[in-house]
Amino acid sequence: QVHLVDSGGGLVQAGGSLRLSCAASGGTFSSAAMAWFRQAPGKEREFVAGIRWSARRTYYADSVKGRFTISGDRTKNTVNLQMNSLKPEDTAVYYCATTDVVGGDPSNSLEYNYWGQGTQVTVSS
Repeated sequence: QVHLVDSGGGLVQAGGSLRLSCAASGGTFSSAAMAWFRQAPGKEREFVAGIRWSARRTYYADSVKGRFTISGDRTKNTVNLQMNSLKPEDTAVYYCATTDVVGGDPSNSLEYNYWGQGTQVTVSS
């Protein structure tokens, strides 16, 4: 069974930065992509950023483009999310996810097999 552990959340003032990390372990699993999603209170879970290993491509939600950067190491099954210029509307629980589906839509949460437990990010104004 694959186990994801995400970490790095916290409280930061608007304009500040945080770096989230996620590591996958366990099982025999070949990750095709990893991503970050977030869910704010009363809202649906939404895509934030993703990385597809074979294509070496990254993907971002419009709301975070230019502020967030996703990176990772396929050999270590790790992914990071550098978040700069944070805004109060970025406040949410952030989840990392991974999938063995090749060629899918990286922004579709239904395509991800495994999820982290979530880490809280709170941005104060």
